Amino acid sequence: MKTQTHVVTGAFGYSGKYITFKLLEKGVKVKTITNSVKRFNPFGEEVKAFPFNFDNKEKLVETLKGVDVLYNTYWVRFNHKLFKHADAVANTIILFEAAKEAGVKKIVHVSITNPDKNSHLEYFSGKGVLEETLINLGVPYSILRPTVIFGKEDILINNIAWMIRKFPFFGVFGDGEYRLQPIYVDDLAELAINEGQSMDNKIIDAIGPETFTYRGLVAKIAELIGKKRKIISLSHGMGYFLGWIVSKIVGDVLITKEEIDGLTADLLYTESKPAGKTKLTDWIKENAQTLGKVYANELKRRKDRERDYVKK
Repeated sequence: MKTQTHVVTGAFGYSGKYITFKLLEKGVKVKTITNSVKRFNPFGEEVKAFPFNFDNKEKLVETLKGVDVLYNTYWVRFNHKLFKHADAVANTIILFEAAKEAGVKKIVHVSITNPDKNSHLEYFSGKGVLEETLINLGVPYSILRPTVIFGKEDILINNIAWMIRKFPFFGVFGDGEYRLQPIYVDDLAELAINEGQSMDNKIIDAIGPETFTYRGLVAKIAELIGKKRKIISLSHGMGYFLGWIVSKIVGDVLITKEEIDGLTADLLYTESKPAGKTKLTDWIKENAQTLGKVYANELKRRKDRERDYVKK
């Protein structure tokens, strides 16, 4: 039986790395396409890195020829002078078209819960456009819609814990009763690989087994890392302003106005059954001594294309 070849975008980063580890365990040949070909490679000679070549579609097609499954995790969290949502959408469409032209048999794409191409929030509208593009592409697909992904390379959960450790109080936007359903990165990777083995078209809300209000999530993290903190309600504007101050201190983007709007609009919640099995509370208990000890800097990861993601 012919050994399959799979391509994972960003195999040296976060979710892509976990997908790659699991594929290699199954004896699958893996290549990665990435903007960070010089980043630390945890797989050694087992995984060869190729640039995205968004500006040279022919080269991208060549990289994807003979590939059975493409796992796409490529995206940007917010707009910045170095990267934009609009660019990520345009580049991903090029990737999808190149995959079709190269004869890729299946595309597994990581999206977001509640995408909507007509949303005023660019993150959610961009994801909506990409889902529609993929559905109409003519290549078998699976679309995974996670809310928050947690794991040791995580940004959100880690930085909530970091702020709990650093400050005497924690501010939530409004009443804090909007909800999240975090999924463990290893569970997401397992789900992606399972979908890669099926030629069925599918859309899955990739949510974890626990649902938290944002206020409840903050309180639970504080409890599990042993830091009692007062949780206060802030207006969106004041919450963003305080986040902006912290951003300047750490040299990062802690939170954006769009992220506040999406969070408080309950867009990180769905009525679907859980797709992951690992509880965030169990994971925090196991990692309580290290969670949030070091701030996880998104911009540093984006600017330093050689640094290992584990090194926050």
